[in-house]
Amino acid sequence: MENSLNYQPVADRYERMPYKYCGKSGLQLPLISLGLWHNFGSVDSFEVATDMIKFAFDHGITHFDLANNYGPVPGSAESNFGRILQENFRGYRDEMIISSKAGHEMWAGPYGGNSSRKNLMASIDQSLRRTGLEYFDIFYSHRYDGVTPVEETVRTLIDIVKQGKALYIGISKYPPEQARIAYEMMAKAGVPCLISQYRYSMFDRAVEAESLPLAAEYGSGFIAFSPLAQGLLTDKYLNGIPEGSRAARSSGFLQRSQVTPEKVEAARQLNEIARRRGQTLAEMALAWVLKDERMTSVIVGASSVKQLADNLKTLEHLEFAEEELQEIERILSRMI
Repeated sequence: MENSLNYQPVADRYERMPYKYCGKSGLQLPLISLGLWHNFGSVDSFEVATDMIKFAFDHGITHFDLANNYGPVPGSAESNFGRILQENFRGYRDEMIISSKAGHEMWAGPYGGNSSRKNLMASIDQSLRRTGLEYFDIFYSHRYDGVTPVEETVRTLIDIVKQGKALYIGISKYPPEQARIAYEMMAKAGVPCLISQYRYSMFDRAVEAESLPLAAEYGSGFIAFSPLAQGLLTDKYLNGIPEGSRAARSSGFLQRSQVTPEKVEAARQLNEIARRRGQTLAEMALAWVLKDERMTSVIVGASSVKQLADNLKTLEHLEFAEEELQEIERILSRMI
């Protein structure tokens, strides 16, 4: 790609991506957002990371999803992203939506990993310093920690907006009971919850029961992470667990035990439908998540420009025939 000092975004980038209003707000997000959970840390190639951000922006991806603990090491994804912005995107800040979050373990001691006011206020200041930003477009409570009163967390998020450190606020992975309290408090304070972020894929549909309808009820947008089920909804595991894959590693979020025969068989059958549609399994899995009109955007991860380019091909075929949806339902229902 271009030398970083000479990088010029392509002129037609906004014609390459559909955008959608986030809940009942005036903010539009790209249908596909780029997540920096993996592959942007201090252990990864900075050059590859830079190329992926440039490629994303050139293809209309304006939304970049961070958290204070993304790396590894924790914090390094934000630091690297800040450096990429500084070296390549001066003058383009107002064309980007940059999100971060706090609430998971980040530093030692009792204040480094919960949803307290102490943690959130320290975290956003640290994240702003690492990225070199004056504000985040969206700042999330990364989780309900099971201890901190939701009221304390939400009051802190509202104060973060009032202090100018974030334009909008969101919640991630909140159970329905706590989510409702958060939505109510935010609405009453005149700082509504812009967006709710949850795990959602063909293989993990728990949010359909309560979380997705609840977000829609309160006018919150909805964004899905892990839409490919950590790679299970790609062609990677159709013939077992390959060496070097996430499931082959002893550490990590995808364990061998999750690659069950039932899921592998379901993936094979889904892959056949995708093939008939002229798509890869991954492309179809992303399109399937986006088919719900309540879904604002889907977060994809990538380890290379090619992988990101493959994910973007999803946009070429987003529609499903009713028979396809019924066939997919039958396959997924057999897994339960």
